[in-house]
Amino acid sequence: MKQLGIKNFSGKRIWLIGASSGIGEACAKAFIEKGAKVALSSRRVEPLQKLAASAAANQTVVLPVDVTKDNQITEAYQQILQIWGGVDLLLFVSGVYTPLRANNFDFKTAEQTIDANLLGPMRAVATVLPEMLKAHSGHIAIVGSVAGYSGLPKALAYGPSKAAIINFCETLYYDLLPEGISVHMISPGFVATEATAQNDFEMPALITADQAASEILSGIEQGEFDIHFPKRFSGFLKFLRILPYPLYFWIVRRFVKI
Repeated sequence: MKQLGIKNFSGKRIWLIGASSGIGEACAKAFIEKGAKVALSSRRVEPLQKLAASAAANQTVVLPVDVTKDNQITEAYQQILQIWGGVDLLLFVSGVYTPLRANNFDFKTAEQTIDANLLGPMRAVATVLPEMLKAHSGHIAIVGSVAGYSGLPKALAYGPSKAAIINFCETLYYDLLPEGISVHMISPGFVATEATAQNDFEMPALITADQAASEILSGIEQGEFDIHFPKRFSGFLKFLRILPYPLYFWIVRRFVKI
């Protein structure tokens, strides 16, 4: 049994959380170009208004949200229900990244990272699921990271938050496939965004946000569960997961230049 994709985005109702910059902004532009109806959400309002101004009349709605606030997620979705009657695709891109290693580990930063990167998507999924289950249709897509595959330097909070997203998506897939709801787990490698601009080390196989958006839309179109890219990098990290720990740690220390 294979889950369904979205063959044509034209007219589809998409709630894109994290649309103000980077991968989310690039995805929003691509969806708008393909004729989708896009609800644009993030904490920053001005970039969302700029995106909306580039779309056709009534093609977008701007719904600012802080993903760590339950009531804001709920209120935004209620507005979508009033305007469009539901969503065909929830795409959760929003996330935070603060480089952390053991010598500068800060619990408050870790707590904020988990709240935004793990509990944020959970809040959104919990909000849209009841209507999707009633309809026995819909798509849930969550952007994680290859940093969730295994432990990597400078990802002491970010990595665990993305590892949990992998587990969350896998479990959702088990439960929702029989219900006719598709789940798309998205694991990008290094993408040139505001977040990765903080990195002070060489980022292998770095791609643009537009390239990432193209991979995401293609994966959703084809009904893929595991959308990871660029393959030359994400495939290598997948391989590392199956190695014995001594060999894994040796390779990371040998090839990760930090």
